[in-house]
Amino acid sequence: MKLKAIHMIAQLEGKIAGIKGNAVILMVGGVGYRVAVSAYTLGKVAGQEQVLFYIHTHVREDMLALYGFLNEEELAMFELLISISGIGPRVALSILSIADVKTICTAIVNKDPSILTRVSGVGKKTAERVIVELQNKVDAVNIEDQATALSGQDTILALTSLGYSVTEAREALKLVPADITDVSLRIRQALKNLGK
Repeated sequence: MKLKAIHMIAQLEGKIAGIKGNAVILMVGGVGYRVAVSAYTLGKVAGQEQVLFYIHTHVREDMLALYGFLNEEELAMFELLISISGIGPRVALSILSIADVKTICTAIVNKDPSILTRVSGVGKKTAERVIVELQNKVDAVNIEDQATALSGQDTILALTSLGYSVTEAREALKLVPADITDVSLRIRQALKNLGK
């Protein structure tokens, strides 16, 4: 049976009952829903009691799975990614774990497969197919946003190579003033934030 999506659940808001692997167990009205999320989302919701997820319901012959996102942009990007042959929900979540939506859009607009090929399971051919198929579907970001997104990605890669998680790197990067555009200065500032 072909993979397909149904949209009977658009959002879920409830109490976090636990975390199992890459999934959050969300209690809503006495029912516990297993919601698969990206590593980035997992880092964001850790320690929170209540959370609202935008939901993608994925149906297969042998299972029904829920995928949760903290905003509609991430959900839309996830759904674009899984519409491409060779990209399943797990790979799409992995892509959203290593880069934010703006960075993915920038890579697609610039026809740069390097960010996508960093994900396990995405080879050069698959990355190029993503770029070709999504080229006219993602919003073009302006030059300033592109520069910020790419320097942010370089900073995250540098920090993760030093042993920090993607979530830690992203959180530290958020505290770096936007007017610091030089990558090496951004890394230094992010390291200071991580040391606090």
